[in-house]
Amino acid sequence: MGSAGLNRARDKMRDAGVDEVAIETFAHYYRLLEHGETGMIPESSIDPVDMESLASVEVSDEDAAAAIRTTAVIKLNGGLGTSMGMDRAKSLLCVRRGLSFLDIIARQVLHLREKYDAPLPMIFMNSFRTSADTMAALARYEDLQVEGLPLEFLQNKEPKLLAKDLSPASWPKDPDLEWCPPGHGDLYTALRGTGLLDQLIEAGYQRVFVSNSDNLGAVPDARVAGWFATSGAPFAIEAVRRTPSDRKGGHFARRKNDGRIVLRETAQTLPEDQAALADLDRHKYCSTNNLWFDLVAMRDVLDARDGVLGLPLIRNEKTLDPGDPSTPKVIQIESAMGAAVEVFEGSRLIEVGRDRFVPVKTTNDLLVLRSDVYDIGSDFVLDQVAADLPFVDLDRDYYQLVGEFDRRFPEGAPSMKKAAALKVEGDWTFGRGVQVVGDVTLKASSANRVAADTVLTDG
Repeated sequence: MGSAGLNRARDKMRDAGVDEVAIETFAHYYRLLEHGETGMIPESSIDPVDMESLASVEVSDEDAAAAIRTTAVIKLNGGLGTSMGMDRAKSLLCVRRGLSFLDIIARQVLHLREKYDAPLPMIFMNSFRTSADTMAALARYEDLQVEGLPLEFLQNKEPKLLAKDLSPASWPKDPDLEWCPPGHGDLYTALRGTGLLDQLIEAGYQRVFVSNSDNLGAVPDARVAGWFATSGAPFAIEAVRRTPSDRKGGHFARRKNDGRIVLRETAQTLPEDQAALADLDRHKYCSTNNLWFDLVAMRDVLDARDGVLGLPLIRNEKTLDPGDPSTPKVIQIESAMGAAVEVFEGSRLIEVGRDRFVPVKTTNDLLVLRSDVYDIGSDFVLDQVAADLPFVDLDRDYYQLVGEFDRRFPEGAPSMKKAAALKVEGDWTFGRGVQVVGDVTLKASSANRVAADTVLTDG
């Protein structure tokens, strides 16, 4: 039966045409929430984890080629980039030479198909907000869709719940604000609910590579595919060594009571465990969100669990309108797709280079990506030409939103391949041909300009 709040939420989802598998998954988490589950992972319950490195494993060319020919690619593409002031798919942002994230990842896959004579289908998991823009942008790539498979499937949506009583929120003046995505853990629910999981298996594909569309380092690499295929693992995640910029983010660990690998997110860390979360010597690895899974293994586990994978709950408390702190407090039920690492017996982790993890979460990241720190070759793979990645900290008052950011770099990004750091305080506009060398800080109390061809140094 369920509580009145759950029944109302279920009815609301059915009226909106949400898939029944997604409704039952939501109900699973709602009951956990109702019974006081927080999803927290205490430091006392986990140990640090170690892993092998891709640089030290041997993968034959034959295994790599065979694996990539039976691999499908899924790109998570539901994000709007609202934190950067966007109201359309973040993957439509221009990276360089007039090419967007979507252009580059499409061309990466088309190049690999030719190189390995592989079908390598690419499928986008869009949200109801990103679908139209994305499909319009991809229309120019007539050969991208593989016959018999869709080019996209949609992630589900669920109602925001009022924190005071867990009833579905109502906001008549903007009904879209009543809904939220269920986190990227919805990937598995959506694959099953749309029938795409069975479609891929029936078409002869054995595994899937999943990554975020804003991470251009996440190429469906044949060597990683070969490692995963020959490992026999049902599920694997690519990890990188944490750096100071990752202190506040999630990390991998091993659960003491059963030895399973877990992914602990910041939202699952108790206040008293925040210091341990930030300890880079204790918890050395974080997720790239590049993951691999065996399709049949995924179907078998979902079948055994009646379609509910049972990922750990993430209880995310926000305001109904994220831009208006005076609106009611709501709870968004979320899950992380990487948390599936603990569901499968024999899951694996592998350390990869930072070149496979180039996410763009802020305009700081975007400036580095648009600069000459990276080159993009004929295979459309990012090649880091700078010895080290520079640290960038742009004044949020002037650079946080993409429109404001673009206005201050009208002639493009400065050269940063010799930069260690760039910190900008105040309102600076950059002319053409500016170079940043070493550790540079700019400060201004009023609008200022860096003249064309200026060499900024730490002197």
